[in-house]
Amino acid sequence: MSSAYKIINDPVYGFISIDHPLILKIIAHPWYQRLRNIHQMAFAHLVYPGAVHSRLHHSLGAYHLMCVALAELKHKKTDINPNEELGAKIAILLHDIGHGPFSHALEHNLIQQTGHEEISILIMQKLNEIFEGKLDTALAIFQNQHPKKFLHQLVSGQLDVDRMDYLNRDSFFTGVAEGVIGYDRIIKMLTVHDGELMVEEKGIYSIEKFLVSRRLMYWQVYLHKTVLASEQTLVKILQRAKEIFADGHEINTATPAFNFFLKDFQSKSRIKDHLDIFCRLDDYDVMATIKNWCTHPDKILSTLCRSIVERKLLKVKLQAEPFSTEMVQAKEQAVCATLKIQKEDVHYFVFTGEASNTTYDADDERINIVFKDGTVKDISNVDNALIQHSLSGATKKYYFCYYGG
Repeated sequence: MSSAYKIINDPVYGFISIDHPLILKIIAHPWYQRLRNIHQMAFAHLVYPGAVHSRLHHSLGAYHLMCVALAELKHKKTDINPNEELGAKIAILLHDIGHGPFSHALEHNLIQQTGHEEISILIMQKLNEIFEGKLDTALAIFQNQHPKKFLHQLVSGQLDVDRMDYLNRDSFFTGVAEGVIGYDRIIKMLTVHDGELMVEEKGIYSIEKFLVSRRLMYWQVYLHKTVLASEQTLVKILQRAKEIFADGHEINTATPAFNFFLKDFQSKSRIKDHLDIFCRLDDYDVMATIKNWCTHPDKILSTLCRSIVERKLLKVKLQAEPFSTEMVQAKEQAVCATLKIQKEDVHYFVFTGEASNTTYDADDERINIVFKDGTVKDISNVDNALIQHSLSGATKKYYFCYYGG
């Protein structure tokens, strides 16, 4: 068997084929292999113990679905040349390469004012230099600069293979059956019409099931109150560590890379100049540090860290209306007395916020259905559609996290 052909056994899809030498080289690169050490779902495993799959699992799964989708579109006589096919596969393989430790939980906290998409582009540009311009097409597709828009829509859109994989994979590893989608049926129904990705009329119900599954997964898994509390606690840990350092006290992390971003990297610094350090950073740096800080002399930091390590998490309440000031203040007084901390520090243990999710945002990018007679309708305008405009608005919930002793 050729060294340019490998198969990977995936628990969700079975065998995934890698059949191009450039893709094999990208997968073998240390910056890609780092994704093994970043949880796909951050702290969701504290609620769903099986949810320990990694960003690498997800990117390979999305790559597999991209391969299937491209093959289906080519079967329908869509014009996709070999260079575009390779570019789309590389773009989806690297779409999450810019995620830092614990993904969205620490996004904009560890590296302020810079999202993972921007870092993904910077890393792809650097890899393009390493691979002598062979990622040009992948970058164009990823940044929506390629003339064939449908290729970008497969990477990033309402019906992209990224969403198809994470819903399918996350429901598999959490055991939450509500997230299961008919991804194979959806891919079979994809078509290109007027240069854009659309869905054939026969796929309407599969698309509606996909959108409803996404909504259920957000509230049942991604925005589960215990997951939310643990991720907010992680943010508070980082805030406290930075405060201790800013006050002139010595504080060390478990690794040089984490030390750099905690102490030396400032908002005016350019992440572009420190990609090599960023790509040495993963969940292990953070968790080893949190375990070390469980015995830190700072009482606030050590208490927060122990709550993660020992799974003694903050209590959480969720409701449709904002929480009253009186309720929050009463809890602040109680926690100050319990922990014997000053009022100015109680925000680490008592805080409110809001979480929201939109089932279908037609303003973001429409899911268009193409009918047999050639007419095109938005999914929310189809007769008897389940996804009506009433589901297009954001569903918002307010949360109240507090130390429960």
